[in-house]
Order: sequence, then C-alpha cells, then structure tokens
Amino acid sequence: MDTVLQLDGLTKTYGRRRGLAGLTLDVKQGEIFGYLGPNGAGKSTTIRILLDLIRPTGGTARVLGLDPRTDAVALHRRLGYLAGDFVVDGRQTVRECLAFLGALRGDGAGARIPALAERLDLDLTARIHSLSKGNRQKVGLVQAFMHAPELLILDEPTSGLDPLVQRTFLELVTEARDNGQTVFMSSHIMSEVQAVADRVGILREGRLVALDRVESLRERAVRTVTLTFDGPVDPAEFDLPGVTDLAVDGNVLTCRVAGSPDALVKAAARHTVTGLLSEEPDLEELFLTYYQPEGSGHVA
Repeated sequence: MDTVLQLDGLTKTYGRRRGLAGLTLDVKQGEIFGYLGPNGAGKSTTIRILLDLIRPTGGTARVLGLDPRTDAVALHRRLGYLAGDFVVDGRQTVRECLAFLGALRGDGAGARIPALAERLDLDLTARIHSLSKGNRQKVGLVQAFMHAPELLILDEPTSGLDPLVQRTFLELVTEARDNGQTVFMSSHIMSEVQAVADRVGILREGRLVALDRVESLRERAVRTVTLTFDGPVDPAEFDLPGVTDLAVDGNVLTCRVAGSPDALVKAAARHTVTGLLSEEPDLEELFLTYYQPEGSGHVA
C-alpha cells in the first residue's frame, strides 16, 4: 500500500507559541484517517503545512510523494480540500460559484455538481451570502468532492451540518474510500470519526499522543456493565483490575470496565446470572483522557 502522507518530525512554532512539536505520521492510500484533538491542538496547523499555506519550522512533509512547497501546483490538482473556515464570493449563486471552481479544475469536475448538490439538499439557485453556515458548508463539501481527488483533506467538515446531512457526508467519505481515494479528516467530534475511520491519531498540544485502529481503541475503552444475580453478592469478589465505580444493590451489580471484561465475567460465573447488560464502550471518554491540557501556549 502506497504512503499518501508522510510527516517526519514536523515542527511549527509561532514565536513562543507551539503549533506542532515533532509530529511523525504516515497515512496510507485508500484509508480514512481520523485526525482528532480539541480546538487548539494543532490540527489546522498540520493541514496548512500540507497545503503549503504556512511553512514548517522544522521537519519534513510529503504529500502524494511530492513536496508541498516545491510541487504545490501539481499537488493541488490532485487534492480536494475543505477549510475549517470555508469562504467564497457571497455575490454569486451556488451554481455560479461551483461552476467557476469546477472550470478552474477542468477535467469535467463540474459534471458531478448536480448529483452532489441533490444528495446534500443544497439549493444551487441561492446566493452565497443568503446561506446559513450549514449550507455554506455544503458548498464547501461539493467543491471538495466534485473532482474525485486522490486525496481529500477535510478540516472540521461537519461544522454546522444537521444530523441528516452529516450522515450523507459520512456516506460520501465511505464511497470515496471504496473508490480508492484517501481521506484525511480532522475533527474534535469522536462520534463522526469512529463511524468511518480506519485509523485514528489523537493530537494534544501539538504532539501525537495516540495512533491506532478504531477497533483497537475500542478494546481499551470503558464500558458500563450491569449484572443481575439470583441472590445477593459480595462486592469484594468484584474488586478487580480495570473495574471501577463498583456498586451492589441487593442482587444487582453495576460497574465500569476498562478494556477486556474477561475477569469480571469469570467472577460473575461463580454465581447464577439472571441478567447482563453491557453498554457500548465509551470511546469519547477514552479520548478525553488524552485531551487534558498540559499548559498554555498552543495554537490551532
């Protein structure tokens, strides 16, 4: 599998403020990579370097095998990009705006505009300045996807979208991957990333603090378990590694389990279990443990 993004020791400082601190990361062809972190973690800084909108202080970046600085023109033809603050000329209609952007790209990019607009419920006759934030975001999504680029770089792509349109967006992302395209998607919302991402990187204060497949992260996440027995049980039997917030009320035990529930299940098997409820592992909580700030002095 080819490497689409290759970052090695990428650093960016703004005077005394830190944007990125030695970021090393690879993204493979045909994968959806979720780039997670709170606002200010360095996600947008990374993307701006990949697009040569800003220059790194140190380290290197390769995108589709090219140097973002020296090969910017050739590289941008192969990308689809949605900025976190997508802005276009408000005097145009949506159709005029997208047709202009499609003509700039060439290669029949504009042919997909009507179908994408229909899927996203975007009114092509509306003036840009009259659109809500969510509808402006739809315009941004159409221009990013319309030419079926090799690499999609999406910065907070669902900002302002309602839940139904978010679902359509995730469908578009999945279809892009199935078509062999690569998606690099930054977000601070775990739920939208875990729905489609193959791998996830968690950024905090400019540093990559976790990098793994979603399935592996799920195995380490926290789940809430409720066990019902045919009689009272001793809480001390369930004082096990990884088990927290343990409470017993008569014959009902509730607790939280980090990682594998194997030890809890074996302890419960010593009794007659009449009911078991295990909630979905809380990936959001797992990620929040990485989000605790270390100090000030970071930028978006």
